[in-house]
Amino acid sequence: MSAPEPGVIPPLFAGLVDDAAVFPPGNLPLPEAVAAHRRHRAAWYADLVGPFLVGSGKIAELTELADPADPLRVAVVVAGGAEAVGPALTAVLAAPGLVLAGAETAGDTAAVIAAYHEFLPEDLSGAVEVAYDDDLEANLELIAATRHRAKFRTGGVVAEAFPSPEALGRFLWLCAARSLPFKLTAGLHNAMHHTDPETGFVHHGFLNVAEATLAARRQGPYLWEGGREIGEFAAILADESGRLADRIGRAAAPEAPYTRELFTGFGSCSIDEPLDDLVALGLVARPAAPARTKEQHP
Repeated sequence: MSAPEPGVIPPLFAGLVDDAAVFPPGNLPLPEAVAAHRRHRAAWYADLVGPFLVGSGKIAELTELADPADPLRVAVVVAGGAEAVGPALTAVLAAPGLVLAGAETAGDTAAVIAAYHEFLPEDLSGAVEVAYDDDLEANLELIAATRHRAKFRTGGVVAEAFPSPEALGRFLWLCAARSLPFKLTAGLHNAMHHTDPETGFVHHGFLNVAEATLAARRQGPYLWEGGREIGEFAAILADESGRLADRIGRAAAPEAPYTRELFTGFGSCSIDEPLDDLVALGLVARPAAPARTKEQHP
């Protein structure tokens, strides 16, 4: 694996991490979260960072904090289902200091899609949150016929909110078979599958997801037509070995578009944790410190 270029975010990780600082478990107050997001967007790793995620209930407060001279790119997480999509998106589109990047909504899939088609500009896609239940395949079919994405939860504040590798693997399997883009949210702020020593929660890793997505994408329609087992994808998702980072590093450049066409990103209440993991694994390199001038030496 060749060394990454210092201060450069490889294409595989560009825009991968949506800033969900105001959501649990981070729960950062909105003014602090906005200030932190502006620092992230001005930092050397800005290309890693996606839009600022804001709940629909905080749009009014965010509008007051916004600066028309330096607009904030935001994606709205709409609470209240399809009926709340219109008011939330209309409010953001009317705010001079905000630029709408997308929307994320849970609820009746068909109704959410209809609301997106009515209120979301045609050059934007929305994410429709789906549950792992008996309606999963039917809901993914509906979304796949549109310009929108699926959204799937990979964690939360209780152990039951974390899907098993088999469940997440099946979700990836179904999306890949339909060439359906998706985003993930919650519990995915570290690169590798691991068990949190404080909570005991078993977390998925975003590198595991990237490799499992690539594996599923390579299988293509054969996954669906042949009804292949998903065990191989579950095994990738549960891999905690260092070999995963090496494989990702070798594939980062040529496979990036192929992987990211499906795995569009994930929401994280921390930007630092994903970045620190990528640096520690040798997949991203911090820029060299500026040389000190003679005058700066003691």
